[in-house]
Amino acid sequence: MKVTNGKRHFSSEEGNFYAIGLNYKKADAEIRGHFSISESAQKAILTSAKAEGISSLSLLSTCNRTELYGFAEHPFQLIKLLCEHTNGTVEEFEKVAYIHKNKEAVSHLFKVGTGLDSQILGDFEIISQLRIGFKRSKKMGLLNAYTERLANAVIQASKRIKNYTEISTGATSVSFAAVQYIMARVPYVSEKNILLFGIGKIGRNTCENLIKHTKNEHITLVNRTKVKAEEIAGKFNLVVKDYADIQSEIAQTDILIVATGAQQPTISKELLYLKKPLLILDLSIPKNVSENVKEHEHVTLIHLDELSKVTDATLAHRQSQIPLAQTIIAEISAEFNTWSQNRSFAPTLKALKSKLSEIKAGEIDNQRRKLTDFNEEQAEILTNRIIQKITTQFANHLKGANGSAHESAELIRKVFQLNNSENE
Repeated sequence: MKVTNGKRHFSSEEGNFYAIGLNYKKADAEIRGHFSISESAQKAILTSAKAEGISSLSLLSTCNRTELYGFAEHPFQLIKLLCEHTNGTVEEFEKVAYIHKNKEAVSHLFKVGTGLDSQILGDFEIISQLRIGFKRSKKMGLLNAYTERLANAVIQASKRIKNYTEISTGATSVSFAAVQYIMARVPYVSEKNILLFGIGKIGRNTCENLIKHTKNEHITLVNRTKVKAEEIAGKFNLVVKDYADIQSEIAQTDILIVATGAQQPTISKELLYLKKPLLILDLSIPKNVSENVKEHEHVTLIHLDELSKVTDATLAHRQSQIPLAQTIIAEISAEFNTWSQNRSFAPTLKALKSKLSEIKAGEIDNQRRKLTDFNEEQAEILTNRIIQKITTQFANHLKGANGSAHESAELIRKVFQLNNSENE
């Protein structure tokens, strides 16, 4: 397991901020499937986290990655939650996972949310999934001020990169890559029979891309809930068949695209009665097409991991936009880090101000007893201004101290004997 330790740039009784997870870089589709988090599992993880006293936690589970972002005393708290509510084990996680802490966790989340860490560079679909995760956490009372501010910063960076760079030019989704793969490898694709099984988000996007780019008029939709398929079909004037007819429909098709959201395979060799070649594209995580279909001589099976290797003519251009995107991220993340750092010093500055006010009160009381003509009102105004100037001086020093800021804060606490309960 790669453990990336960040310099501690804030302190909290809530623990450290972690980003833990696994993605397409080290975990194959099968392993990613083990850690895929269903809707019900996501709610269960958040409920368990709240019961365990975790102050803030958000989840992301896509076909290419599963990640948890939250506060904990130790990252194993988050790893344990993930493994308890998925089919993955701690041993599997350790082989392929990553753990980012504090500043590195923040940096990682910026890369993920802006599409720089996506399997297909510039994929902006992921920011909407992150936004949904943050909203769910907030609704359950599991989004503290730090994480909410960070979420808004990542969303802001994503919007700015989308608007001011061309990093999303070309193929930026699995659905487009699937269509691109078909067009590159299937001759006379407009004349082929295409069967799309499953019309979730990826299925709908694939359907739109098929119609737009292949000019194919032989596309059939099959979905377990026929009404949903008919809604999509009506929009594009496509044919819908009953789920009960899927075996006969597969026998007639040339290309089968599977985009179902099942936890177990929905297509296996038992469904295949083929007399001609069949190309199957499995766009699902976990895999929804059983590996045993490859035992059939007419079948070619392609999973989305292979689709991600498809490159298009605009890839070089999208890569050329990375430095500009990184500049935007650096600017917005710097603003966030400044806010975070200032927030972390607030308890020390508050304690300092309280201590100085305590000294002031004692001196004013002392002078009041000594001097008959003592002007208490003027003394209050003068000493309050001095306290404000001293506190501001220390605040400016801490803001500009960078690496030594926490040592400076500790020195302030020692010199003024500030109460430990006021620590950062």
